[in-house]
Amino acid sequence: MPNQIENRKAEHIKISLKENVQAREICAGFNDIHLIHRALPEIDRDKISLASRVFNHNFSAPILVGAMTGGTRDAAKINSSLAEAVEELGLGMGVGSQRAGIERPELESTYKVVRKKAPEAFLIANIGAPQLVKGYGQREIKRAVEMIEANALAIHLNPLQEAIQPEGEAKYAGVLKQIEKVTDEIDVPVIVKETGAGISAEVAKKLEEAGVQGIDVSGAGGTSWAAVEYYRAEIHKDPFHKRLGSIFWDWGIPTVASLVEVSQSTEVTVITSGGVRTGIDVAKSIVLGSHLASMSTPVLLPATKGSDEVKKTLHFIIEALRNTMFLVGANSVDDLKKAPVVILGDTADWLEKRGFNPRTLARR
Repeated sequence: MPNQIENRKAEHIKISLKENVQAREICAGFNDIHLIHRALPEIDRDKISLASRVFNHNFSAPILVGAMTGGTRDAAKINSSLAEAVEELGLGMGVGSQRAGIERPELESTYKVVRKKAPEAFLIANIGAPQLVKGYGQREIKRAVEMIEANALAIHLNPLQEAIQPEGEAKYAGVLKQIEKVTDEIDVPVIVKETGAGISAEVAKKLEEAGVQGIDVSGAGGTSWAAVEYYRAEIHKDPFHKRLGSIFWDWGIPTVASLVEVSQSTEVTVITSGGVRTGIDVAKSIVLGSHLASMSTPVLLPATKGSDEVKKTLHFIIEALRNTMFLVGANSVDDLKKAPVVILGDTADWLEKRGFNPRTLARR
């Protein structure tokens, strides 16, 4: 019989597919970012290289499929579809929290399928920060990595979701020390990722000092996990937590602001997620200092239909990225990093108030 964790994960998938759980008022910030059109690109579109080398791994394009699921029997099909697609396209992906597989071995197959379907792709294992505080140690971490033969380990930070969720474990006291311990003990890169509320410069600096090699900013402006919990509370006729989900629906640091804060404050590998929807968003992320861009929502529904649908979706995003690079005159991802950019609106205001000068990013 499914247990509480498995049921919760199944509800998360169902709600994400059925309900509008995107940010309502807060925006990721990509509309404030303007790349400068080059009417004389002086390059051939079809000769543009999107290849990137990150974490000593070769990617055909600087794109990841973000962590979504695992731990339910229905998740196996989704993970299988995603893995087949990223393998064929030369990308990478993360899996959802592996707590279910660690605590219930019969669910390991819902995660293991990704390495079976993607023998060469870059795969990211996933454990939650609260589990580290509650006692997960080297044994559990090693098991998570070995379960999918991962190239990296993500430790996800979800204080907002834990605070809203009726079963939430909002236990974060001492978590930084536990993260530092993981970075000392594990032999794959450690990535710390938020889950939709962003990471500030102050937190990023502490994570870098703790030995973290990558930060996935996962800012506000995309899927809201407070919104997901709002709908779970509605299902379970829980008005208190439904109200909490509603008032915290748009909580967090906008994605682009978080990206700039982290990339300008640290030397870690930066991954942008949280409202990344198009190849243009990927390009803007790279220009602003990201090494990879990650997305989940655009590929979730296609993943329920099979790998071919995922490949079509990702192919379109990749080609939109190629077009963007052509239109700014960037022949490679390294060239794209040097493209001029103008930051306006709320994002510019945010950065100025936080001590970052948008003008220094508007390269010429």
